[in-house]
Amino acid sequence: MDIRKVKSLIELLEASDVAEIEIKEGDESVRISRAGFSHLPIIEKDNTPLQQEIKVAEPPKKQAIGHQIKSPMVGTFYRAPSPSSAPFIEVGSKVNAGEVVCIVEAMKMMNQIEADKSGTVDSILIEDGEPVEFEQTLITIV
Repeated sequence: MDIRKVKSLIELLEASDVAEIEIKEGDESVRISRAGFSHLPIIEKDNTPLQQEIKVAEPPKKQAIGHQIKSPMVGTFYRAPSPSSAPFIEVGSKVNAGEVVCIVEAMKMMNQIEADKSGTVDSILIEDGEPVEFEQTLITIV
């Protein structure tokens, strides 16, 4: 089954209230479920199951309170300029408008994200190295 069809099915599932969907085309079948961790898709060829584990994103557990610094792009969140460096900020750090607070890597480019308001870091909502979406809240300042 074409990976584009699988991606379309995942998007269809996310946009609906359906908990699970299963499609069969000849000898191949795909089952997609909203469960946290699932063995998806299960593709059968010649009656031999092939399983691949896919992580399904869970809704954020932390609530954003205060001024939100959001990701301007899809990418990977980094708290420090390099793995051996200290993080730009910690919870409780004082920041000034224009100060770099994190990096979002997108297409092999390291994009420095600056605070657009001065204040105290109330929370860091993303773990180092996690993927982020466009307009996802990264950090809150009070």
